[in-house]
Amino acid sequence: MTPYVLLLHGHTGSGPRHWQSWLAGELANVGGAVDIPQLTDPDRPDLEVWLGELRHHLDAAPRAGERVLLAHSCGALLWLHHAARTAGSDAVPRFDRVLLVAPPGPRWTHPDVHGFTPAPLDAGGVRRVAGWTQLVVGEDDETCPVDDAVAMAAALRIDLDVIPGGAHLNTDAGYGPWPAVREWVDDRQARLGANHITRNP
Repeated sequence: MTPYVLLLHGHTGSGPRHWQSWLAGELANVGGAVDIPQLTDPDRPDLEVWLGELRHHLDAAPRAGERVLLAHSCGALLWLHHAARTAGSDAVPRFDRVLLVAPPGPRWTHPDVHGFTPAPLDAGGVRRVAGWTQLVVGEDDETCPVDDAVAMAAALRIDLDVIPGGAHLNTDAGYGPWPAVREWVDDRQARLGANHITRNP
């Protein structure tokens, strides 16, 4: 049975040729339930606004069945901020699996993006909001060098996949159709990159 899938875009959004749009179409074609919200002003994202919108979509997610979230770039950072703010919350909507795709590293800056970096690396928070979390980055992503990705995965105690030549894993890098991520939606054991580091206990 296809899980419910929530897709979070990053800075500038996900256009029609982006892998998130492709994945939404692939899942819809087999009757999957997909939510791909357009967060406010993606060219100039506001963290607090996006957090409020994320909570709305989490509250609207179905309670029955498997729930999977895939977040790209600043959407992945948004999820980390959300996770870190759940301490003491009694009713935190929890997902079964989360894939963080190409989150910018702590040294990344952009004149139109404020408050997202450095993202909090709260391993406990990540476990409160999801049963399984995984990170995937491109080996040559200028927004997040592999060393930063390794440090992020170690701090969060999550698995890391590194894709040679993957860059920012966006449309400019050819992602586009991405069969491996479609496989991951059905099976978290599916490998996304040639290099895999296991961190989860």
